[in-house]
Amino acid sequence: MSAQAPSAVILVRAAKFLPNPATAADNAFQSEAPAGEPDEVISARAVAEMDAVADALRGAGVRVHVFEDDDHTRPDSVFPNNWLSTHAGGVVGVYPMYASNRRHERRSDVLEMLKSSYRVQTIIDYSGLEPDGIFLEGTGAMVLDHVSRVAYTAVSHRADTHVLERFCTDFGYEPMAFDAVDSAGVPVYHTNVIACIGTDVALIALEMIPDVARREQVRERLTVNGRRVVELTEEQVREFAGNAVELCGRTPEGRRRYVMAMSARARRSLRPEQVAAIEESCEIVAVDIPTIELAGGSVRCMIAGVHLDRRPPGVETEPTAAVEAIDEDPHTADGRDVAGDA
Repeated sequence: MSAQAPSAVILVRAAKFLPNPATAADNAFQSEAPAGEPDEVISARAVAEMDAVADALRGAGVRVHVFEDDDHTRPDSVFPNNWLSTHAGGVVGVYPMYASNRRHERRSDVLEMLKSSYRVQTIIDYSGLEPDGIFLEGTGAMVLDHVSRVAYTAVSHRADTHVLERFCTDFGYEPMAFDAVDSAGVPVYHTNVIACIGTDVALIALEMIPDVARREQVRERLTVNGRRVVELTEEQVREFAGNAVELCGRTPEGRRRYVMAMSARARRSLRPEQVAAIEESCEIVAVDIPTIELAGGSVRCMIAGVHLDRRPPGVETEPTAAVEAIDEDPHTADGRDVAGDA
């Protein structure tokens, strides 16, 4: 398995998708839903786009875990990468969310699936920082270089540097925080709309980092292991060209197949030489998701990558002697205790 490109992903099929009014204030990429269209029509169109992303990834040989969500109070649940991240060595991160109506997107069933299907040793939960007004929205707020162990972070309401430092200490990353703004001086709300880091290529809008010295430090750090940098313009970022993610799929013959997943809108914004640079190391898989992009996020935001070792399918782990020694109560097949005789 590639350190940078996961071979499995989590998607949420949000049946009640709509652009979230609670996130519009600081998300300059967000748009309003078309006037006069019923919510049900917008949601149905978004669900079809979600299914298209899942099908495209499966077609590329990526393992896809889809979770259904029909809760109308979670309009942004299609973006699970903001509350969840997974890491080699069996560590899972759970994150504090800026918008209060996004905080119940965190789901125990997703965590239970990870624990049952993959080797999970530790879950580190930062969500208790929300009452203190401190936020770090997962791999939206951070773009992680799993090879060089760097957490690139555009500072914003959704990316607090104090939590970033804690994350980097806990997970073993080097923090690289910077300011990033658009041409109107508006801070970038999530780092993953301006940057994507693959194994051998990185897409990033360096021009949106106003501090020239810091810009060059970011460029140098990205290229230290030979990675090629494809510089994006602000206009391309507006088309979600930075909101892509490298994944590791499989060919029908079982060989590794590296793909760069992005939206069709993002793909159309790229110049031929940029496409050529990306395709030197991975194949572009593009899916048209205009309805979902109304919410200010694109394909990368929809994907929570699974960087965990998979448990062998069909293998049940026997309890150790120590566990059996203290386990005096009988259990049902599903693990629930059976009440003893009165």
